[in-house]
Amino acid sequence: MVDRAAQRRARAEEADALLYLLLSKACDALGVPTEGVALVAVGGYGREELSPYSDLDVMLVHVEGYPRVDELAAQIWYPLWDSRTRLDHSVRTLEQARQAAADDVRVALGLLDARHVAGDSHLTLQLRSVLMADWRRTARDRLPALAQACRDRASTVGELAHLAEPDLKEAYGGLRDAVVLRALVASWLVDVPHPVLERARLDLLDVRDELHAVAGRATDRLVADVTADVAAGLGLPGRDALLRHVYSTGRTLAHVCDVSWRRIESLVARPPRSRRRRTGGPLLLALDEGVGQHEGEVVLMPDARPERDPALGLRAAAVAADRELVLSPAVAARLAATAAELPEPWPGEARRLFCALLGAGQGLLEVWETMDQTGYISRLLPEWDSVRFRPPQSAIHRYTVDRHLLETCVEASTMVRDVRRPDLLLVAALIHDLGKAVEGDHSVTGAAIAAVIARRLGFSEADADTITLLVRQHLMLAQVATRRDLDDPMTVDLVAGIVGDTETLDLLEALTYADARAAGPAASSPWRLRLVGELARRVRGELSGGGSSLWHEAPALPMPELHQVVGVGRLGVTVSEHHGDLRVNVAVPDQVGTLSTVAAVLAVERLAVRSAVITSVEGLGISSWTVAGSAPDPVRLRDRLAVALRDNSDLVRRLAARDSSVSRKGPAARVDLLPEASETATVLQVRAHDRPGLLYDVTAAIAVTGADIRSAHVSTLGAECVDVFYLTDPHGSPLEDEDARVTAKTVLDRLTS
Repeated sequence: MVDRAAQRRARAEEADALLYLLLSKACDALGVPTEGVALVAVGGYGREELSPYSDLDVMLVHVEGYPRVDELAAQIWYPLWDSRTRLDHSVRTLEQARQAAADDVRVALGLLDARHVAGDSHLTLQLRSVLMADWRRTARDRLPALAQACRDRASTVGELAHLAEPDLKEAYGGLRDAVVLRALVASWLVDVPHPVLERARLDLLDVRDELHAVAGRATDRLVADVTADVAAGLGLPGRDALLRHVYSTGRTLAHVCDVSWRRIESLVARPPRSRRRRTGGPLLLALDEGVGQHEGEVVLMPDARPERDPALGLRAAAVAADRELVLSPAVAARLAATAAELPEPWPGEARRLFCALLGAGQGLLEVWETMDQTGYISRLLPEWDSVRFRPPQSAIHRYTVDRHLLETCVEASTMVRDVRRPDLLLVAALIHDLGKAVEGDHSVTGAAIAAVIARRLGFSEADADTITLLVRQHLMLAQVATRRDLDDPMTVDLVAGIVGDTETLDLLEALTYADARAAGPAASSPWRLRLVGELARRVRGELSGGGSSLWHEAPALPMPELHQVVGVGRLGVTVSEHHGDLRVNVAVPDQVGTLSTVAAVLAVERLAVRSAVITSVEGLGISSWTVAGSAPDPVRLRDRLAVALRDNSDLVRRLAARDSSVSRKGPAARVDLLPEASETATVLQVRAHDRPGLLYDVTAAIAVTGADIRSAHVSTLGAECVDVFYLTDPHGSPLEDEDARVTAKTVLDRLTS
């Protein structure tokens, strides 16, 4: 087996010997001393990492007043140029070297690897000591600019782990980032897993060595024409195996970079230790059941027991992604090793958390990567193993298959307000291309995989069938729109017959857009998307001619349950288990504003509302809430509710304090009037990102307008709330048009303020 690291060192030693000879001859010829001048290797040459066609990055360092230094430099550089050696050279005093490092962070990174080659070794030692001290002294101030430079480079070049023709050096997760990580470690502000970093760096250097040998020139881009030969030179079976190796290595480096930069950002933003002691802020902030935040990372609370709580890992991941925090790699590794297995089918809370993770937008990517690196994703979704690092087979795709699926989720998260069932959209987005790991039409093979996964996740048979249909037909709208005559009635009939109803059409249209935008510009050209939109519009018109209303009023709670709820003073609370969920039933006097008070009490008690049905019966407001959290004491809950109904000012203050610590993210909230939904009430639909106190805000805003909530239907699907309210005026009639518009605007203003 070829020892390429030894070959790189041999090239560096050969260059060292040549430079030593050139300096000695030049000093003798000019009659100048070797004391006070030194040849120093920097950058990759300083690290002894010379590929076959690498540059020699050399600096001639001298003391102030050294004689004839320009002539000395010329007698060294000219023989190298004559031999066509690729040379990157400079001549500097110690102070000039320090200034160059201070002015340009890339120069600073190269000089951190300075290595003595020839001449005055004490001068080289002094140079290294001064430069390292300068770096450690100024790193806290300089690292934000370096972080931005890395982000800019990633945006321009792309990520090594997901490019069809990756740039081994400049792409994010490539060799330049390995150098950056060495600099971060040298700052003493952060540490990295050194064996992981070193193995990844050496693997990429081996690939670059073979790439140089095959191409016959200096290059860092692994273009399609050379991949087969490079793979053969490395002993790999072919192009896909080579790309998987590069992608895996690049992803490892990128993940280490991500975690390191987030820790650096947290450190730079944190006040000095003495000031932290004075402010008395919590070192560990509780975020959710069993989940907390420590120095910018999501961690487990001391009493959390992943071996007893199967949903704990998903809860931690969903919180981290939603708040765009780092999921602690140590926590992810612990979850992968010790978390209890989720029962099959998954319970509703686990499914909701999984969908919340998928709908977190950009926050999903880093959290998923941490879970994937530690093996936790393989436990949750074993099918993911088959597409991990799988190269794209089509030129229109800019990402590997696994990253494309995640990017589709990110794109789909921007459209969750446009569909009734965002949970189905997000799951379909994640799994729609899993069939690419199987021989045959990936839409057909993927549909079979999707059916199994959907049922494992605990979706109903009808929902599982919808997910399966979305995966099976995820290419249909684009193919029909670009290949068939939209004016031909049979075209519309064909699509309408497959999707069946407008709700499924909405999901398929959103998935088509998300899939195309995640694939790249070629798949998401304005022309293609415009045709898809026109086809969907025509099919929607065909389907909307009949069928039942999208929303309907649920029947009132049965009288026996009503009698159980009502207590002393016509105020009652019961708490029970219902099909594995926590159910809280509440009865209060039916008057404007009471529903918002109940919602506020539940929020302050840290009970997250998953669904609710609210109605009025015989002068009572009856509500049945499915919630997540620790089961509350019903007596305490009733007492707190009684106090709040008399004066809720303290409750509102506490809720506002909690809400102020939660960022409001994702697409803007939507508030719509549904004029066709009911003839006896005004129907108001609210779509928004879930957060503590959301339902209180909506119901309080409705109460301000004087509208009465006849019934409400609250659903949390993943991280999205879809809430529908049937409103009447004090006489029990639908609101006047102007009053309805004012109510909708009042709610929207409350949610966006």
